[in-house]
Amino acid sequence: MAGYKETPRQKMIAMMYLVLTALLALNVSKDILNAFLIVNESIESTNVGLSQEVSTVYNEFETQYSQNKEKTGEAYHKALEVKENTKAIIEYLDQLKYNLVGVSEYGLISEINNEEMKTMFYKDTTYTNGTSGKYLLLKDVPTKDKYDNTTTYLIGMKDGGGEAYNLSAKLNSYRSYLLNVVNLDQNSNELGLVIRPGKSYHDPDGAAVTWEYYNFYHTILAADITIVNKLVNEVKNAEYNAVQYLFQSITASDFKFASVSAKVIPKSTYLFKGQDYEAQILVAAYDDKAKPDVFIRTGADEWKDSYLKNAKKISGSEGSVNVKLPTNAEGVQKYAGIIQLRDPVTGELQNHPFSGEYIVAPPSLTVAPLKMNVFYIGVENPVSISAPGIPASKINATISAGTLYKKDDNYAVKIPKKVPGNKVTVVGTAEVDGKTMQLGSAEFRVKRVPSPTAEIAGKTDGKIDKNTLLAAAAIIPNMKDFEFDLYFEVTSFTFATIINGDWIPKNVRGNQFNKEISNIIRNGKRKQKFFFENIQAKGPDGTIRSLNPINLELQ
Repeated sequence: MAGYKETPRQKMIAMMYLVLTALLALNVSKDILNAFLIVNESIESTNVGLSQEVSTVYNEFETQYSQNKEKTGEAYHKALEVKENTKAIIEYLDQLKYNLVGVSEYGLISEINNEEMKTMFYKDTTYTNGTSGKYLLLKDVPTKDKYDNTTTYLIGMKDGGGEAYNLSAKLNSYRSYLLNVVNLDQNSNELGLVIRPGKSYHDPDGAAVTWEYYNFYHTILAADITIVNKLVNEVKNAEYNAVQYLFQSITASDFKFASVSAKVIPKSTYLFKGQDYEAQILVAAYDDKAKPDVFIRTGADEWKDSYLKNAKKISGSEGSVNVKLPTNAEGVQKYAGIIQLRDPVTGELQNHPFSGEYIVAPPSLTVAPLKMNVFYIGVENPVSISAPGIPASKINATISAGTLYKKDDNYAVKIPKKVPGNKVTVVGTAEVDGKTMQLGSAEFRVKRVPSPTAEIAGKTDGKIDKNTLLAAAAIIPNMKDFEFDLYFEVTSFTFATIINGDWIPKNVRGNQFNKEISNIIRNGKRKQKFFFENIQAKGPDGTIRSLNPINLELQ
């Protein structure tokens, strides 16, 4: 069997938590959520196809067992045990998805009603590749962009107390069991499903974190479900590899030649455009002395003899052929072919057809402001920049105007005073498999920081107690409903009132009442009005703003 290597799809899910902080913005982009829904649908569709492939192996095992119980019995019964243990772990993962939706919607495990959720969110669905079944429709879940309840459920109030730790323990136990079944060392990576112990993972700043924290801390429900479906995929892949291992352990003499069939073992069925699809194609039950040839036709659902003339020929050795196909087009890619092997008894060439498919996804860049859906001039705008399946260290991001730089766990953007068209573009590239890949771009509007509201003791008009007014002693610019921690400075204002029928104006620098104004207020009478006008304030972008007037009447 080929050594296990983390697939692009698995890297995509492992790094997806970088995208999640982008969804904490007050105005979450529908396109960002749709990206999660698309990835989740692709993984679920792939899982259906993989289940069908595993079922085919079990059926073939059963056929060979019925023909020769004595020689195939041990491997066959081990395969049945693998089937039952895999069923248990898949049922646990399916229930975990129910629990995550329930916790997100209702907050408490005790309040989750599985039957209610099946009616509300689990519906018969047919995907674009033809697979169908009852699936969770994330788009119908109202809290799919929330993370508070699910983080508490998976991680706990402190690192180490949530269901994610039970999940990792079950996956490690299942992996250990499979390695024992196929007589492989516990440190072997041949079956996949590797969860490194302790704090063996790193966040974007390089800080060591656990697998549980790395995958599930502050991840929204849509990402949690996608990650669990990714784990379902890894479990099914591990099951497939283990059962294939058992199937191959039986010698060719245990089978009738007519029952031999071709098998395709892909390294990954979910790829980025520009990467290569790699798979191992072999004939089950043949010894390693066989030297097969493969004839393959891309774009075909099943093999036809008429394809042989123009099919691509690939020669192999040791009973298998390694195939590499390009990924120049996006979407579901299909192929079909035959593997030719000489019958050891008759010497005749025998053709064994095979077919397969894989999904090619375009690389994508996610750039999301963490506080607002625009960039503001003259302030530090925090943003999250990531790409599914690509480590943060591999991403290189630039901006068309202003500056873009690392800030804590994310990035920050500063925009100059003037930007042509009041728009900027963030462009991302990444190094993938030694090549520079264009990830995409994101365009953002540029706005001036809004003006604050001038207030005295929290008021802009109305009646006020004399002592309250004297205690306030200043005009305060209040940035109402604005997410940034920034301040305006009142530079001057005009105070005025009417005393004995005369209009008394006073010009003041700064925002505080001077002694003269304080004395006027102290000697003020009930129902006397005070006017604060021509209030000027300097913003963080250096501009001077005229703020609203304040009209107050003594009680």
